[in-house]
Amino acid sequence: MKRLALIALLAFMPLMAQVEDKIEVPYIDFPIKMGEDFALVQAHCLMCHSFGYILNQGKQPRAHWNHVVHKMINSFKAPIPEENAKKIEDFLTEHYGNGE
Repeated sequence: MKRLALIALLAFMPLMAQVEDKIEVPYIDFPIKMGEDFALVQAHCLMCHSFGYILNQGKQPRAHWNHVVHKMINSFKAPIPEENAKKIEDFLTEHYGNGE
C-alpha cells in the first residue's frame, strides 16, 4: 500500500509545481484572407483550431479542401451543416487553392 501511495504521489507531483514568474503566451497573428463566407469559416473552424491549421497546409486543390472539411465533420464531429460545408470548401479553394 505504501508503494502505491508513493507512486501516486510521484505521478501527481508535476501537477503541484508552481511558477513565480509571470508567463506570457505569445500571440501569433495569422494573416487570413477575407472574402465572401469568411464569417462561416470563422464560426465553424475557429471553434476547434486557429487559422494556422489552414495556412500551414499551403495551397491545395479543391479535392483536398473537400476532404479536410468532411474529415472535420465525419471524424471530428464538427457541427457544420452540409450547405455551409460547401461554402467553406469554396472559400478555402478560392483563397488557399492551387488552381486544380
